[in-house]
This record gives sequence, C-alpha cells and structure tokens, in this order.
Amino acid sequence: MGKKVDLPPPGGHDDGIEVVSLRSALEERYLAYALSTIMHRALPDARDGLKPVHRRILYGMRLLRLDPGSAFKKSARVVGDVMGQFHPHGDQSIYDALVRLAQDFALRYPLIEGQGNFGNIDGDNAAAMRYTEARMTIVAQLLLQGIDEDSVNFRDTYDESNREPMVLPSAFPNLLANGSQGIAVGMATSIPPHNAAELCDAALYLITHPQADTDSLLTFVLGPDLPTGGIIVDDRETIAEAYRTGRGGFRVRARWEREEAARGVWSVVITEVPYGVTKGRLIEKIADLMLAKKLPLVGDIRDESAEDIRIVIEPRTKAVDDVLMMESLFRLTELESRISLNMNVLTAGQVPKVLSLAEVLREWLDHRRIVLQRRSRFRLEAIVRRLEILDGLLIVYLDLDRVIKIIREEDEAKPALIAAFVLTDTQAEAILNTRLRSLRKLEEMELRREHEKLTEEKAGLESLLASEELQWKTVASEVREVRKLFGPETPLGRRRTTFAQAPEAAAVDMTEAMVEREPITVVLSTKGWIRALKGHGSDLASLQFKGDDTLFLAFATETTAKLLVLADNGRVFTLDASKLPGGRGFGDPLRLMVDLDEGAEIIAAFPYTAGEKLLLAASDGRGFVALADEITANTRKGKQVLNLDAKGKARLCVPVKGDHVAVIGENRKLLVFPLTQLPEMVRGRGVRLQRYGDGGVSDVRVFTLAEGLTWTDTSGRTWTVPEADIRTWLGNRADSGRLPPKGFPRNNKFA
Repeated sequence: MGKKVDLPPPGGHDDGIEVVSLRSALEERYLAYALSTIMHRALPDARDGLKPVHRRILYGMRLLRLDPGSAFKKSARVVGDVMGQFHPHGDQSIYDALVRLAQDFALRYPLIEGQGNFGNIDGDNAAAMRYTEARMTIVAQLLLQGIDEDSVNFRDTYDESNREPMVLPSAFPNLLANGSQGIAVGMATSIPPHNAAELCDAALYLITHPQADTDSLLTFVLGPDLPTGGIIVDDRETIAEAYRTGRGGFRVRARWEREEAARGVWSVVITEVPYGVTKGRLIEKIADLMLAKKLPLVGDIRDESAEDIRIVIEPRTKAVDDVLMMESLFRLTELESRISLNMNVLTAGQVPKVLSLAEVLREWLDHRRIVLQRRSRFRLEAIVRRLEILDGLLIVYLDLDRVIKIIREEDEAKPALIAAFVLTDTQAEAILNTRLRSLRKLEEMELRREHEKLTEEKAGLESLLASEELQWKTVASEVREVRKLFGPETPLGRRRTTFAQAPEAAAVDMTEAMVEREPITVVLSTKGWIRALKGHGSDLASLQFKGDDTLFLAFATETTAKLLVLADNGRVFTLDASKLPGGRGFGDPLRLMVDLDEGAEIIAAFPYTAGEKLLLAASDGRGFVALADEITANTRKGKQVLNLDAKGKARLCVPVKGDHVAVIGENRKLLVFPLTQLPEMVRGRGVRLQRYGDGGVSDVRVFTLAEGLTWTDTSGRTWTVPEADIRTWLGNRADSGRLPPKGFPRNNKFA
C-alpha cells in the first residue's frame, strides 16, 4: 500500500487569498467592538441621558400606548415588542433594564411605574416578567413629548423593517436627574442622581447668562440628590472641584438618630442608607464584624424595616458614646460609601467626552432649542397645508351653486373646478371630499375663524424661528413648567440628600472607639520589658521579673490611652495601651514594638494627654518645652524630638504644670527661674537650663511659685519650701544656682 499524499484543494489557485497582518486585523476588529460598546451600550447620550436599550424600551411602550393614565400591560409584552422590533438582544437583559427604570431606590425619578414585585433595597430580585406589569410615568412622557412632530432624527432598526429614534426630545433633564452608570472599553461613566428643581433653576440661569461657569451654577445645584437619601459629608470646595472637572466623588453616610428608652438605655436607628448599598448585605457585613469582635462598641443589630428603612443598632453598654460608635461603623462598613462622579458622556450622540456641570446643562439646553425649532417647522408646515385647503374652501363657499353644478355635470370634476376657481390640486381634492352636511353658513363661519387663528399662529411661529431670543424664552418657559411639576414643595421633588460636616470624632484616632475602656497599670522593667496589669492600685511589690530584671517605672492609665516613650537618643515613640501584653507573664520587650536603636535605653514613659506641655532636657543641661500633640508619632520609628551632640543623652521629660522651673545639677546646685524664659519648640537642642562647671543635669520640675516647691525624700516624707523662702534660689535661666535647702534628698531627685 502506497504512502498517502495530501492533495491541494480543488481549483488549485490562490487568487482569492488576501494576506492580512494579524496585528492590523486585531486592531481593526477591537476598535469596531470598542466603538460599538461605547456608543450602543455603555455611555449615555448627553441630550436625553439614555442608553439605546432604555430609549427603545420607552419608545416601545409609547407605541403600546402605555401612558401614565392608561391600563398596565404585562412586562413580557413590552419586552417581546422591544426585542422583536428594536433591540436584537436577550429578553432578560431588556427586562433587567426595564426593572431598573421602575425601581424608586435606583432612580431618583422613575421612568416606569411597576405593578408587582420589581425587587427591593434588600437585594431581592424582581419577579419574572410574566408576573409583573408596567406603564410609563409622567417623567417618561416628558422625555417622549413631541416625538411625533419631527423633533428628532429616526433611523432604521436592525432588520430595516421599522424606524426608531436616535435620541428622545427630552423635556426633562434626565442625564443629571437620574444619573447613569456604565463601563465601556477603556472608559466608563458614573453620574449620581440630582434634584430636578435645582437643575431647572441652574438651566434657567444658564439661559439668561450664557457665559456662566460651573461655580455660578453651584449656587443652584447643591450636589447629588440620591433616591435613598443619606448625608454628604464632603466640604463645598471638594464638591465644586468635582463638578468643575467632571471627575471626583462624594462621601455619603447613612442617616441616623439616637432613640432613648427607659433607664438611660438608648439605641441608634438608621433610617437611610447610602445610594447603591444593599440593605441585606449591609446588615450581614455588620453581623460578621461583630462575630469577629471588630466592633466592640456594638452590642446587637436588628432589621425592623417595613416599607421604610429602620435598622436598630444597640450599644454594648449605655456608657458608650453614640458618635464614637457610629464612627467605627462608618469606617468599617458601607454605612459610609463613596459615590464616584465621572461625567463621561456622548456629546451630539457620537463623541465621548468628560463634561463639567455647565457643559452638561448646555448640551441639554442646546438640544431643547433644536427640538423647539424642528417642532415649530413641523407645525408651520402643517399650518401652511391647512391654510391652503381653507383658502380653497372659502373660495367655493362664495359660489356653492356653481360648484355643485360642475360636480354634477362634468365627467372630470377636479380639472373643471381648478379651471373655474383657479385652485390648486390639493384645494380641489379637499372640495370634492367635503360632505354635503358641511355646506351650511355656520360651517363657513367656523372655517373663517379657523383661518384667522391659524394665520395668527403661523405669524407667531415665523417670528419664533427668526428670533434666537424668542426661542430661548420659549425654552425657559418649558423648563419652568418642568420645575413646577418637580418643585421642592412636591413629594417627588423634595430634596432627600442633605449636607453636613463629619463629626470631629472622625478626625481622632479610632483606637478609642475600637477598644473597651478599662483601667490598667503599665509596668516597665529596667531592661525594657513592658506589660499591662488590670485595674489600678496593683501590688507592685509582688511583681515577678525575668532573671535579675527589676521595676523601672509604673503608672495608672486606661486601655483606650496612648503612651509616649522617650529614649535617651532623643526619640519619642507612641504606643497603644490596648496592644500591650497582659500582666500574667513577664510582658514583651519594648524593642519588639518600636524600632529602638542598638544601645539606646528608655528613660521615661507616661500616658499621652491631648494639649499637655512637656519639658524635655538633655544630660548637658539644655532643654525646651514641647507640646505633646506635636511629638506623637504614628510609625514604629518614632519621632526625633531632642537633638543631641555626640556625647549627649536625653535625660528628663516632665509635665509642665506651673509657672516656674526648678532644676538641680549633679553638682548639687539648685536653680529656680520663670517658665517664660524657656522656648516652645517642636524639635531641636533647646537652650541651657543651668550652667555647670562639670557634670550635668540631675532633675527638673515645673511648679507654681505661689504654692511653693515640693519634693519627697528617700523616706517618703514630703517637704515644701514656701514662696518667701524659695526666692533665695530664684534667678535667671543658665545661672549656676546654689546648694539646695535643708532636707533635700542626697540623690538630687525631687521624687
């Protein structure tokens, strides 16, 4: 058996083969896909704010005569008509778009009125299309107003068997009023809903002030007006910048109030959630965080919603601060969410562009003017045709007997009428179609009145088309009618979203909100091991330490506090008291919590107090006053506060509570001087506190001169030198000082 040979295909010629670069083919096809996605699926038209699927749904419903006052029809009927005539895609995608147009929590001004289950804010899906019914709202009717009067262009449908509008007349500012969301190829759009009355006010101002910028229009448009309400907590400048550039975002918080109960018990009730947040998923998220113990201030959550939203959050104890509890929820849950603004739309229905607020409103107003012009021309042409007929009818009414005779006797009545009365073909046809019952005197009077009325209307339309000023006045009148329908005094037009500044608690460290407040005693050993004992007044004498380690210092504080730790290299570190190890063991080395340099030692540790002043001193006797708020650090590296020379070390850090400074050196010389002689600094070497022949500073204290200088000796006794006696040591900063009073400790320490 011979070897099988592959034969060439029949014909044997390659004349029909075209060599194409794979790269160019991919680029061409991907570009075609991108353009299709951008123009026909993702980005809305700046003029009517709709995408093709929404436009086709509304036009299809109009053909079905589903006006606001008509009876409902099955959604399946609407979807079937739209899919069969205009939108060659799946029925489910059309129904999903129809459902969203009917959801009052998704659209600020719904375009469809639904009957049946159209879903809810909990995230439940709508019922199948065979169970629900729909008809248009007055808003949709405004969008379609005048569509039969040649106000917009039409194009062939996908199978060329019908015609569909390329854009709707849009007497309603739908793009901004209802917003839009979409993701295309390489671009996206995200426009939140706004208040229609505010948009109309801005549009009216723009008509009278064509050069107005976005900042001027923000006097009327305060910001988004979301279907679900909520509170926007951004400042005015942030909001203004977003509208100026067409890009930005808004922080939206849930609306809540404190509800008191008996015996001091209270709870927080949430009545509005941010736009786009699913209530059911939100509650599940909060419950999960509670199980994970990430919301220690929250005791319980329950959903008591019926038609209105009512989410009840109970605190763990009635001593919890309600604002602090809500701040912790805002930070960890969707009770605060960010609504993005990206006004990327199709201008003139073709070109994608990011527009500012003023440009978006200008696009809508320009479209409304074009619609007015086209409708006026359409009406004018109809009037001209009718006047032509009326002129012919009025001519023949002058000699009806002759008209009847011609009709009865002539075989071809139309040419005879045209010749006898000098008529046009249209006029002669209208005369021949006139009923005998209309040939009466009363009818002639009606025709003359109609002729006068139409002649007057014709003159008005001609004046309108010839005057740009009249056109803008008419557009303004139409905008005022829309504002009247959706003014702030109407239930639908009342603003739902308000504005506020975030509480000051939002700016503080949320550690306090996430930790249950309990008293603790912080213990630091000589070798730098730290721990936290529960409660105050612990028996420090019974504490156990590792090896030959001993107690260095201990102080009382709370779990919600921050701790400041000063190392002898002049660096200050900040710790959270809640993160310290418990007191059952020896604790943990402080070096595991902060980046402490090799060889550096801890010389002081104390609770941070907001607004407190501290006096820092180095071994060479130099120092300054620092504000505690300025020396706190948010990183493990801490903050370099006290600058030192090669041999210098940080020695002391004491609170500033008084008006005078007492400093004693290792040479046992005491000096007292006014606190005002010390500068306040954030960082530096400071100034000389006391002059030494040799040695350095031993201790320092800030006290009130009128109360006297107090110290505690090694036996635990307290000594006080009154103001009159302390004046012996009173001098100026950088003096040498004198030997201390009798009874001063031999270790040269005030305590």
